Amino acid sequence: MPKNKVYTALGLMSGTSLDGVDCALIETDGYGYVKPLGFVTIPYTQSERGIIRPIFGVKDRHDEALTPAIDVVTERHMNAVRVLMAQEGMTPKDVDVIGFHGQTIYHAPKDGVTIQIGDGALMARELGIDVVDDFRSADVAAGGEGAPLAPIYHAARMASENVELPCVVLNIGGVANVTWIGAGADNILAFDTGAGNALMDDWIQSRTGEAYDKDGEHALSGLVDTNLLQEWLSHDYFKAVPPKSLDRNQWDIAAMGGVAKSMEHLNTQDGAATLLAFTVEGILGSVIHMPSPPKVWYACGGGRHNKALMKALNQRLGGVVRSVDALGWNGDATEAECFAYLAVRSLLSLPISFPTTTRAPRPMSGGVLHSSSSLREGNKND
Repeated sequence: MPKNKVYTALGLMSGTSLDGVDCALIETDGYGYVKPLGFVTIPYTQSERGIIRPIFGVKDRHDEALTPAIDVVTERHMNAVRVLMAQEGMTPKDVDVIGFHGQTIYHAPKDGVTIQIGDGALMARELGIDVVDDFRSADVAAGGEGAPLAPIYHAARMASENVELPCVVLNIGGVANVTWIGAGADNILAFDTGAGNALMDDWIQSRTGEAYDKDGEHALSGLVDTNLLQEWLSHDYFKAVPPKSLDRNQWDIAAMGGVAKSMEHLNTQDGAATLLAFTVEGILGSVIHMPSPPKVWYACGGGRHNKALMKALNQRLGGVVRSVDALGWNGDATEAECFAYLAVRSLLSLPISFPTTTRAPRPMSGGVLHSSSSLREGNKND
């Protein structure tokens, strides 16, 4: 058992793929002890996606146009908490803190801006549980990338696993990112590799009305447009030295430059194949930035369910790409668990970002605490 105090924490995550809201329950001391306890995911409805998706790219967090999306995001997340607590037979007094990531709508760290929407104060008041949100702003304000934030959680989990090092935790969400973990404490490097699921999802939705390309079936039926692919891969981002991060809309299909300004000449299958190849090549290209090649890759996030994507990665990386589920983890819950863990670290004023993960100037804590007790007493200055 850990020597430090153990907290019961809930973590909430909604990725830029807009699949839905993930809610995870863990026990942790905020250091090396982590015990996952429960998980639920609540899909967004099509109408809810229709409210949230149009505000991607809004650069002003005070824009009144955000209000309907903030309401939807906050209510969906509170609903997920209620569902998981009912599932686990818990009451608010059983939970020490909620880590509420919110919904990222704009991320431009070079401009000093990162926006995640959601009302943490309302959540604390309504649920009667302390909430930590706004995990990225302090890092960005200090000159960091504000992302990715999961590496310290990945490292904590891997420390108790019997795995060959160095290894990589590959998260394939809307954007794909890697955590390279070497031998020794705090020997980690992390960065966004490029596109994840978002472009593929957007393309399929625009062409077929389907939410995503199930098992990569459309991509498997198509041919890669190599000229288009090479144009995309010539972007300066892939040459930039990490740590580095991306906005979901960085790779907007209609604004990728040159010949890639339009994909209208491609049929559904060829477009899907080309976008899948773009995700794969971005991940493969990340290796040149790592201190040494990983011996094994462990994939989490929705992209690991894409059989065509995982097959392509294994073909190119020599069969060393596995799902984190092979370790007994829940690969769908990993990011939500992460924000439960980060919430506890925030309470303890422990660092959640580092020079080698976000380019922060020093190890930094982060997050804003909304105390349920002070809110109930009418003190809103949390």
